[in-house]
Amino acid sequence: MVVSLCMIAYNEAEAIEGLFTDMSLQDYPHDKIEIVFVDSMSTDSTLERMNRFKEEDYGFLDVKIVQCAKRNQAFSWNAALMTATGDVIIRVDAHARIPRNFVTRNVFNLEQGENVVGGGRPNISSNVSSWKMTLLAAEDSLFGSSIAAYRRPATQKEYMDSLFHAAYRREVIAKVGGFNEDLGRTEDNEFHYRIRMAGYRMCCCPDIISYQHSRNTLKNMIRQKYANGRWIGLTVSVCPGCLSYFHFAPFLFVMMILILSVVAALGFPYLLYMLLLVYGMFDVVNAVGVFTMKNVQPQFVLLPLIFPLLHVAYGIGTFAGLIEIPFWKRKLRGSHAKEHIEKVRQKVIKNTVKR
Repeated sequence: MVVSLCMIAYNEAEAIEGLFTDMSLQDYPHDKIEIVFVDSMSTDSTLERMNRFKEEDYGFLDVKIVQCAKRNQAFSWNAALMTATGDVIIRVDAHARIPRNFVTRNVFNLEQGENVVGGGRPNISSNVSSWKMTLLAAEDSLFGSSIAAYRRPATQKEYMDSLFHAAYRREVIAKVGGFNEDLGRTEDNEFHYRIRMAGYRMCCCPDIISYQHSRNTLKNMIRQKYANGRWIGLTVSVCPGCLSYFHFAPFLFVMMILILSVVAALGFPYLLYMLLLVYGMFDVVNAVGVFTMKNVQPQFVLLPLIFPLLHVAYGIGTFAGLIEIPFWKRKLRGSHAKEHIEKVRQKVIKNTVKR
């Protein structure tokens, strides 16, 4: 199988160096790997480093570099899909690290009859410090981040609703088309929803693993959670079926606090006390659980404060997204997202190489 290993980037000059090293060390035959880079009009040296990687000549079948005029993530991924010619298309994030056998294990599992495969994607931190290890612990925790199973190393073969750093047989993209360019941050949820609706299953395999760099500052992590929550709220109006109930847990928590605060102001504070008590118990228990699972750092004592900050940021983001829906839908009038999805599908079919 020829593999198209794809990555998009905007101003990721520092982050991509490690991933470039990982790509160059892949143990899958390099003459069967096509590298596809998409630069979303970076203003730093991202494009220069992509070109330098191409000039190094690691023996790859090809190294293609595409420049996009938009910074929209779905638009950039569509550009990658329309450029790739491999039998297998693998999506890898710019903030990722992959082991030497990453491509090999993906191909192996596809050859077992699967159509879409991936594996666990735990978080890692660069420039390790006590504080960054604390943020990493918060991100890795089920309570602090997500219950999505793919965020942790897989222990057995399992079919899921979504995967990160997934590998797709070309026929899958040829069937469902590209990403919805109206969406941001939830474009993969909607894309995978269409894949499932088309009858394909997404297999998380225990022998596949990749890593994602977590945000290294609390400010950036809070911004990330707010933005994630906002797009969950907006996506309700486009594809409610691609979201789960768990996506709305932080929103419900924030709404309960607001409602019960009003009730408390009217002279009935006990329900608010009960909510905060129950949440506080979960908060402390999960913080203690992190102490038993991680290399303990002194700043882990701050986790009971970090967790609610992340939850509230996400919940407020979802609330903001839901409020924004009418205005956002107005902006989407005349959108060509569906046409672009079909355009990608047709291009993928056209680029299919008979080998």
